[in-house]
Amino acid sequence: MLSTYMIAITFVAFGQQVTITGVVKDSVGGTLDMANVVAINQETKTLDGFGITDPNGRYKVNVKSNTAYSLKFSYLGFQPKELLIEVKDADLQRDITLIEQSENLDEVEVVYEMPVTIKGDTIVYNTDSFVTGTEKKLEDVLKKLPGVEINDDGEIEVEGKKVTKVMVDGKDFFDGDSKLAAKNIPANALDKVEVLRNFSEVSQLKGVTNNDDNVALNIKLKSGKEQFWFGEITGGIGLDDRFLAHPRLFFYSPKYSINILTDVNNIGELPFTSRDYRNFTGGFRSRTGSTGTSFSVGDGGLGLSQLQNNRAKEINSRFGAVNFSYSPNKSLDLSGFAIYSYSNTELQTLSTRSFISSNQTEVTTTGTDQTSNLGLLKFSTSYKPSANLQVEYDVLAKFSGEKENVGILSVAEVTDQIYENKEQSPSSVNQNANVYYTVDAKNILAFEAQYLIQNEDPFYNAIREVQPFTSILPLDDSQANFNINQDRKIKTNKFDFKTDYYFITGQKSNINFTLGTTQSSQKFNSNIFQILDNKTNLDFTTDDLVNDVHFNFSDVFLGFHYKLIAGKFTINPGLIMHNYTAKNEQLATSVTDNLFNVVPDLFVNFKLKQSENIRFNYSVNRQFSDIEKFASGYIFSNYNSMYSGNRDLESALFHNVSLNFFSFNMFNMQNIFANISYNKRIDAFKNNSSIVGINQVSSTINSNLEDEVLSGSANFQRTFGKIKVSSSGSLSYSNLNNIINGSPSTSESLTQNYRASLATSFRNAPNVEFGYNYAVNKYDNGGNASTFFTDTPFLKFDAAFLKSFIFLADLDYYHYYDKANTVDNEYGNLNTSLSYQKKDSKWEYSVEVTNLLNNTELNQDSFNELFFRTSSYVVQPRFVMLKLKYDL
Repeated sequence: MLSTYMIAITFVAFGQQVTITGVVKDSVGGTLDMANVVAINQETKTLDGFGITDPNGRYKVNVKSNTAYSLKFSYLGFQPKELLIEVKDADLQRDITLIEQSENLDEVEVVYEMPVTIKGDTIVYNTDSFVTGTEKKLEDVLKKLPGVEINDDGEIEVEGKKVTKVMVDGKDFFDGDSKLAAKNIPANALDKVEVLRNFSEVSQLKGVTNNDDNVALNIKLKSGKEQFWFGEITGGIGLDDRFLAHPRLFFYSPKYSINILTDVNNIGELPFTSRDYRNFTGGFRSRTGSTGTSFSVGDGGLGLSQLQNNRAKEINSRFGAVNFSYSPNKSLDLSGFAIYSYSNTELQTLSTRSFISSNQTEVTTTGTDQTSNLGLLKFSTSYKPSANLQVEYDVLAKFSGEKENVGILSVAEVTDQIYENKEQSPSSVNQNANVYYTVDAKNILAFEAQYLIQNEDPFYNAIREVQPFTSILPLDDSQANFNINQDRKIKTNKFDFKTDYYFITGQKSNINFTLGTTQSSQKFNSNIFQILDNKTNLDFTTDDLVNDVHFNFSDVFLGFHYKLIAGKFTINPGLIMHNYTAKNEQLATSVTDNLFNVVPDLFVNFKLKQSENIRFNYSVNRQFSDIEKFASGYIFSNYNSMYSGNRDLESALFHNVSLNFFSFNMFNMQNIFANISYNKRIDAFKNNSSIVGINQVSSTINSNLEDEVLSGSANFQRTFGKIKVSSSGSLSYSNLNNIINGSPSTSESLTQNYRASLATSFRNAPNVEFGYNYAVNKYDNGGNASTFFTDTPFLKFDAAFLKSFIFLADLDYYHYYDKANTVDNEYGNLNTSLSYQKKDSKWEYSVEVTNLLNNTELNQDSFNELFFRTSSYVVQPRFVMLKLKYDL
């Protein structure tokens, strides 16, 4: 009933609007592209509508009917013009001619601040033109900006690309993570959001490198003071001993800034997850392009349980973070951050796994207690004594301590009660030093070096009632149970160096020579042992159960690229020559793999219009594995899976092709982006798996069977006055070849996701967003197929009323089912809040209810070459919280 009422309001309000159109020309009759048009309500003196002309000079402004307006036109280098009009009930057309500004005239003041302006590669949003007054955080504002999205992981995306850097008044905000900015910066502090497309932190390289996938945000604050504090302190209590505390403090001045974020709660709000920690780059990335080699030293992890949608049965979290920047002079910038996160999580899951080759089904009931302590430290310095020289140094330290205790009841051929205990405390220090020097107008040099030290120590313990892997493990079967343990130690030293020389051959062309190397040294030890009933250890010392491996990897490469801008085309072909050496030493012998390889790449950008282009990328990458896949001794993956490496493993070759389209039309506030990519893997790494029942033993080989992955996505947004229409779709198809029990097996998957929504943005009326999400996941392993569907209609409602109250509601309704009619679940998730804050008051009082419908579980499904899995996991119950917030 509520949604029907709101839909009626939406279309009635939309129907009361009138459209003013026309053409803006210069004095000789030429049309003006990107001229600004604003409609000022003569009674309220507010901006009711705006428009920007297209390449044909056309503009369109939506305004209220029966209202008097001042229509103001402006264009750089021309005298602004004002037109007073009385709008009735019919659409109007008004053509305007602007006169060029005389050179002796003083600079003309901007007639009105535009909601959106484009300055080259920068899009500037005046946030006051898009907000409705109910926004709380930066993410709430960003969702209302054309072309900007917040993905399911809380990260900011612009035009389908992840934002790689967020700055506040030009200063780094926790470099390497956009989620912290989106979730913590107060909405009421914002003045403008600058989207920096084709972003490059090194001005000398902007014209010679391809930065099309680099997007940054700069948040401009409202205060114009020299130095000021802002932020908020929030506290709350609820039933069943629930609590939260969220102090957030920010200080900004021309020379330095400080950001302090804290969060303590037991209501399931995770400000920083293990996934965030592992994906947090700290801003470490190459600025001079890919080298054509994929080599990762791995993280040696134990595969700890990951939260789905940041939801679980119980979550307690503690979080603290400090970010600073300091500029003692114009040439030197210092910055850094410290982050600490603690969480204790309880998960409860019911899963069904259908194994492909053995036709076995395993049903598991799992209870997990997980504790994580995560920390990051970073210090950065940048020295720019002139426009021709930039010197940088960064150091990033990561450390963690994680424990997980799991109880599993497995029902398959036999019933087994299993306990798993996992511990790991990896640490790493990554240092980065860069120098960028412009010798003269035709010569640029870039030097980049990175050194990584990493230590990992995962410990695994499984206690089973049923003896596993009888042909591999010589367990003492006279014990009350089978207490199996495994120690692993991995030490890594990795050095990367790359130098680039750019020779400017013309105004629109340059040549790039690259010389570099990657040198890595790793040491890996592991052993398996049994703890007996008398608490003594039974050590297994045979070669197949112990690993002592040294692995050295070397890549020396020389590359050449040529970049040319010809009309609307930017063409950048190149090739890179590599000389590889991979050597592993174990069992008193060594195996060395030498390879010389040449890989091509091609980038083409076709610029259709100022904000519309098509991009094509083709690249070939040579992939190398880390040390664990070379270790010939067995390693536990989990209670029913063991893995043995292959010391004769060689590299794999990846062909990657992608095509992207982007269009941002300010004339009708339309944003379109789409991409399609194709990946073909040759000599790919494959698991050669033997499966007996639900137990599997795997090793890695180079397969001559090729894998193919095809994926694509598209997004469309358009604004009609106060109505925003959005639709998106994505699909991914994979055809993978596997080897199971010695025989080839083909697995296919097709995942699809479609979404459509309609949202309003009224200032003086309630707003609603309603839409529908439809997902299909189809898995087929050697003819054993299963298809899962998820229907998700959703509704978001917000209303400001009686001048001081704000009501918010967010409803998702799920229908999860499969084609075989073995699963059919329906459930909803509804979160609501009611807040009260007087105008100009610093205090806000609110009541929040999460999971109002008291839903108890959610569903998910997944797929790999051995089995497909569907599961339900328990989520936290309904919470009612009383909250108090104080704005600084």
